[in-house]
Amino acid sequence: MGSLDGKKALIFGVADHHSIAWAIAEKLRGAGAELAFTYQDRFEKNIRKLLADRPETPLIPCDVQDDGQLDTVFKTVGERWGGLDILVHAVAFASRDSLNGRYIDTTRTDFQQSLDISAYSLVAMTRRAEPLMTARGGGSVVAMTYQASQRVVPNYNLMAVAKAALETTVRYLAYDMGTNGIRVNAISAGPIRTISAMGVGAVRNIFDAVEEKAPLHRNISADDVGDLALFLASDGAKNITGQVLFVDAGHGTLAG
Repeated sequence: MGSLDGKKALIFGVADHHSIAWAIAEKLRGAGAELAFTYQDRFEKNIRKLLADRPETPLIPCDVQDDGQLDTVFKTVGERWGGLDILVHAVAFASRDSLNGRYIDTTRTDFQQSLDISAYSLVAMTRRAEPLMTARGGGSVVAMTYQASQRVVPNYNLMAVAKAALETTVRYLAYDMGTNGIRVNAISAGPIRTISAMGVGAVRNIFDAVEEKAPLHRNISADDVGDLALFLASDGAKNITGQVLFVDAGHGTLAG
């Protein structure tokens, strides 16, 4: 997939060492990219521990619902690097109540919060990344999604709706950003044992179903997602944009 030497990558969404965002970051770093991270206050201890041997790595607090904090993140990156090549969006949220029971019981407040954090945040980030990536001659934006956006997965509920909005957002951003050489894609990953996944009701049944029904009869790892993200960030994917790419042992190819 080639080297990312000299490339600058900003990562949103690391919670701990199990996070998909962390696996992606490690793949990008291994290919030579220089990294910066944001963090939520509740995960600060975890990410500082992960970066304990890299004190030079920018680490910036950010609540993605706060425009002022988003402004600070991209201003900090711009002042440090003068531009940006790679943006990783691995941010999503739905309340625990909305991930259990019936979707019809979703509250207006939960709906608005989930769509704001999980989908609109990609708009907010990409708008701020646009001038930084344009200054570097283009860039790659990678977001995380899941096949429940296209089919019913019991208990995924509101998060599925948010992921559907995210995928549509990816396509429209790809259209807007293409003139500046900025590519926007999403990775639809199979289930992985992360903090967020464990919040989905009956999640263990999902892992069992993938092993049983997927063409490759296995679950995937965060490293598998990192490999695909690395490809999308590389010149090997220079003509891929507006796409949702699956890495799920083939499970997404099934009709039901």
